Amino acid sequence: MSTEYLQFSGYVPDGLVTEFRHMHSAIRVGLLGEFKDGQVAHLAIPRAMDAASDGQVECVWVPTDSVGKGESLAEFDGVWCVPGMPYRSEAGALEGIRHARMTRTPFLGTSAGFQYALIEFARNVLGIAQAEHQKSNPKAAVPLIAPLDCALLGVKARVHFRDGTLLRKAYGIAESVQEYHCGFGLNSRYRRWLESGLVFAAKDDQDEVRAVELDGHPFFVATLFEPALESNSPLVKAFAGAVMRRHNTLRAKVAS
Repeated sequence: MSTEYLQFSGYVPDGLVTEFRHMHSAIRVGLLGEFKDGQVAHLAIPRAMDAASDGQVECVWVPTDSVGKGESLAEFDGVWCVPGMPYRSEAGALEGIRHARMTRTPFLGTSAGFQYALIEFARNVLGIAQAEHQKSNPKAAVPLIAPLDCALLGVKARVHFRDGTLLRKAYGIAESVQEYHCGFGLNSRYRRWLESGLVFAAKDDQDEVRAVELDGHPFFVATLFEPALESNSPLVKAFAGAVMRRHNTLRAKVAS
């Protein structure tokens, strides 16, 4: 296993405090992906964040080809990797997710964001360099993300939350009905590989993985379903809370 997974800690690194001095005073979330006016989720996500934070969190679009080595995300208190593949830069999407994972920045990935969170983890933590998305490369040696047996395009279906997870805590119930807009998901052939490092936080009625979390991280959640399409989503509210806590923690450390 890569040492990247072992670099989590219980404190805010001094480097992040230095970065914070140059950050905006507003609480900001970077929406990682390319805005498409016709994509319902892209319109819903900023509205959901505004409602979940009582207007305290500002959403800013961050195109994947502008991420670099994560520099463009350093000023944000949270990262949401949004639906909408193909991304303009797959490498940028993966680097943005890696940045959030490594810097302990609150992260939410939905739909394609879920898919690429799995790829990032497989490549950079588990060392599976050939892990790919089969939509991008139909001949992938390791098609970690593959077509679903039944495409979930505009489908609502039940998910079951695992006890002790952020999802279970956010919703306060054991199961929920969620909406999907995707045709790809985790290839069950590689499920056991990921289970060694990720928490499978939600599964559907067929026991297929629909959400993952990362232990040891303040907030790292990725879902195949799209919580922004849910009215007053508990998950979006939990994410907004994590974003605001990070902002306030960094501000307090700078002040001290």
